[in-house]
Amino acid sequence: MLWRRSPAWALPALISLFVVLLTWPATVNTTASAVENASELVARADPPRKDDGFTDAVQWDNYTIFLHGQRTFIHSGEFHTFRLPVPDLWLDIFQKFVAAGLNAVSIYIHMGATNPAPGVLDFNDWRALAPIYDAAKLAGILIVLRPGTYINAETTAGGIAHWATSKVAGELRTNVSDWNAAYEPYVDGIIKGTLPHQVSSGGPVLDNEYSQNPAPRAQYFANLEQQYRDGGIVVPLTYNDPGEGRNFINGTGAVDIYGLDSYPQSFDCSNPTHWSPVVTNYHVYHTTNNPSQPWYMPEFQGGAFDPWGGPGYAACGVLTGPDFEDVFYKQNWAANVKLISYYMVYGGTSWGAFPFPGVYTSYDYGSAIHETRGLSAKYDELKRQGLFLRSSPEFRKTDWIGNSTAGIPGFSLSNSAAFVTLLKNPDTGAGFFIARQTDSTATTSLSFNITVPTSKGALNLPQTTSGIVLSGRQSKVIITDYTFGAHGSVLYSTASVFFAGTIGGRDILFLFGDADQSHEAALTLTGHGAHVQSSTVRLSAASGISTLTVLSGTTGLVTVWDSDTQLVLFADTVTAATFWAPPIRSTTPNTVSGFENYWQFGTNETVLVGGPYLVRNASLTAGGSTLALRGDLNTSVPLTVIAPARVREVTWNGERVEDLRATTNAQGRGGFFTGRLAERAAVKSVSAPKLSGWQFADSLPEVKAGFDDSAWVVADHTSTNISHKPLFGDGRVLFGKSYILLPSCENNVLWRGHFNGTGSETSVNLTLNGGSSFAASVWINDQFINTVHNGADQINSLFTFPTGAVKVGQDNVVTVLQDNMGNDEDSNEKSARGIPGFALNGGTFTTWKVQGKVGGYLDYPDKVRGVMNEGGLFAEREGWHLPGFKTASANFTARDLSAGLPGGQAGVGFFVTTFELDLPSGTDPFFSFVFDGGAGNPGQAYRALLFVNGWKFGKRVANVGPQASFPVPVGIVDPNGKNTVAVALWAMNSTAVTPSLELVFDSIIDGGVGHVATNNPAWAPRS
Repeated sequence: MLWRRSPAWALPALISLFVVLLTWPATVNTTASAVENASELVARADPPRKDDGFTDAVQWDNYTIFLHGQRTFIHSGEFHTFRLPVPDLWLDIFQKFVAAGLNAVSIYIHMGATNPAPGVLDFNDWRALAPIYDAAKLAGILIVLRPGTYINAETTAGGIAHWATSKVAGELRTNVSDWNAAYEPYVDGIIKGTLPHQVSSGGPVLDNEYSQNPAPRAQYFANLEQQYRDGGIVVPLTYNDPGEGRNFINGTGAVDIYGLDSYPQSFDCSNPTHWSPVVTNYHVYHTTNNPSQPWYMPEFQGGAFDPWGGPGYAACGVLTGPDFEDVFYKQNWAANVKLISYYMVYGGTSWGAFPFPGVYTSYDYGSAIHETRGLSAKYDELKRQGLFLRSSPEFRKTDWIGNSTAGIPGFSLSNSAAFVTLLKNPDTGAGFFIARQTDSTATTSLSFNITVPTSKGALNLPQTTSGIVLSGRQSKVIITDYTFGAHGSVLYSTASVFFAGTIGGRDILFLFGDADQSHEAALTLTGHGAHVQSSTVRLSAASGISTLTVLSGTTGLVTVWDSDTQLVLFADTVTAATFWAPPIRSTTPNTVSGFENYWQFGTNETVLVGGPYLVRNASLTAGGSTLALRGDLNTSVPLTVIAPARVREVTWNGERVEDLRATTNAQGRGGFFTGRLAERAAVKSVSAPKLSGWQFADSLPEVKAGFDDSAWVVADHTSTNISHKPLFGDGRVLFGKSYILLPSCENNVLWRGHFNGTGSETSVNLTLNGGSSFAASVWINDQFINTVHNGADQINSLFTFPTGAVKVGQDNVVTVLQDNMGNDEDSNEKSARGIPGFALNGGTFTTWKVQGKVGGYLDYPDKVRGVMNEGGLFAEREGWHLPGFKTASANFTARDLSAGLPGGQAGVGFFVTTFELDLPSGTDPFFSFVFDGGAGNPGQAYRALLFVNGWKFGKRVANVGPQASFPVPVGIVDPNGKNTVAVALWAMNSTAVTPSLELVFDSIIDGGVGHVATNNPAWAPRS
């Protein structure tokens, strides 16, 4: 990811496109005649195509890319599979992307998770690549694979494996031998896992967000490119450049297609209604720097991350809400962008040690799809845009004609407070006037009239209403000379296009607009049928053109014209978003085996379905007379179906839809039905069990007398590859990563400094580094001294020993419990986590020892959950968080979580309980574990780690916030079995804390993606 608050840097990404494609047909339209005409136009008008010299399966011109001869608008969103470690749910996300009209998904792979130790590759379980590609093929979505090594993404070390940040002496991400040796096996693993799915139409990302200067950086890029080429990756390589840095367009490491990274609202969600204006130079920047390439945005803002103590992701969803999508995404269209990916569309969860210090566990990102996997209002706007783009092949090839500043030939505008850009298809003449407010941050409404050139001459619009309205932060695409289906044509429309195409031989046009505005369209109506009869929707005809007038106050779905050859619909904006257009497998002579599910490349047949929460897929069975729909309900809803005329029956998730009725206008023609989908009673009655019966044990024996740390690693190194060196001490390096394979540095780390007591020791001066918002608690022997935390990444403090705490003539121990918040990104990936400075006042430390997670990077026992899951707490080292652990074997006692630690003392306690679920089949539950009734910062000085069936799915910092609710997906939670919940409670001061925890069902969806397997290995003895 992204353009962050960072020192000045221009950071690129190299990507190659579309991993899971085979070969595609060379035609795109919906009928044979339309295809032939389009092909002739392309042959006459297209500029020469380019390719990378390795394959012609992917080509490009200055408009778009071509995939096996088909001009393609790449409309993509970001999703990180490592942030949803349940492979069966990846299909769920892909299906939701496709249902929104997206045709691609951009996916980061995390080097640190898949390359846990030098030369060790782990592409198993949720780290596997093949299940990504397999799910994408089922859903019918293309993949942009971005495996790094550096991915940023608000993840620790930007995705670079932790061991490499210490083992590599040279500068990371440059052309130095030890860095090359470190990353090359990982890249080879990516290539090996991708080649079977590439088939000369896909490939991986090389690196992300970096600059071309100085020269060793550019050479590193060139090395990566060569490694992918030598490994068999043949597709064009592209690049992601934040900040308009002009990197890698030319010179060493230059790529085939340049791309821009842009986050115009930045990442401060604390004032979510305050906007920065749209960026107005995108078009000029592109034509100045890479005009022979299509205009590509590999990352455009789809939300924002939220820091510790921030306002929460609901505010980020407002900052980048539906109005932001409406204005800013269409501003990109106005710049003639034809390849774009939104970061994020589904954010997921930064569980375990994945976050970098700037973010907490949730990576909801204020995205169109919530962390729970529920759909937001942003999803509705994304779908309205996605289905328009999918429906409008003329929009794939447009020339930028002009705008309100540069001028537009034959165009005039009545109100300078509106700003208009014209894009025009050079082959068909279709015009796309993209309108917004000149002050894109304005919240007041305005009205304007325009004069536009059309095939019928200059027209003043609108002609039957008073003006075109922009309600504050709103954008509209006003179309002229637009074609739909096989024969349909629109002279102009101030209403927006939701869907255009052919269903069952009829040309379909579905327009929409806000209910409190008026709208107008002029089009040619064909066939024999019936037109609307309504007080707020009128049709008038002159010279073969029918003018549709929709007055303010029109709501619901309106059938404007229903004939044997055409169906024209209008709906208000909210109603339109309740409709879906799932692709239907329909083999044509050009369909490639295995790609029947891909819109444009495998099929151009669809239906319209209104009402359900989600329509996942559709098929025609029983000789085409039955439409089989699969999808989700979150309540009972009316159903509307527009299908081929031969359809007589509709099923929903395998059950026949009863009381299916043909609409009045469709009597005798068929294919236009209404009915009702009922949520099952068994789903409505589900309730969450109470979490009770907690068992408790102490999890900080390290501060008790007689604790044996003989098996711990002796911290005696005197040199380090970490960028920042020790500040003071006796030369010993106390950085966790400096002890590469054994202690590790993820999550909690414990240090024990031994000294022989003389009675003169009075205090210890420590500089502690754990990343922003970390904390550290310090004990002398068994006496607590203090906890430090102030939001900074490094703190120096004097810890004064209580009177009598030092044992004269005996071994004494200073114990430090530290919360590692992850490594920084970019230039400080080699973060100095640990104790950069130490001084025993009045004495000398004899030995320092360190303990991270059991087994370190090489021998950690939990290979399924992986290297990022565990830390160094005693309970974790013993596996107490795992399902099946017998609490009686460790002397646990009954104690409610809300009772906190015994005696209200500082320390770490471990709480475990179980609960049973038996949810109805065919449901998709959204679970969350909620602390303290959802209060983000109740003021209690505690930190808590939440484990669900052994997975560390939450870090709670109660005196910082904001996160109190922790979504955990099905597949981690077993919906039909026994589940184990554990909480490591760190009381930071000698003040009683009283946390509470409850299981909440955010929603129980009637439907779902199908069976979701659990993979929660049980406890086994650890040595």
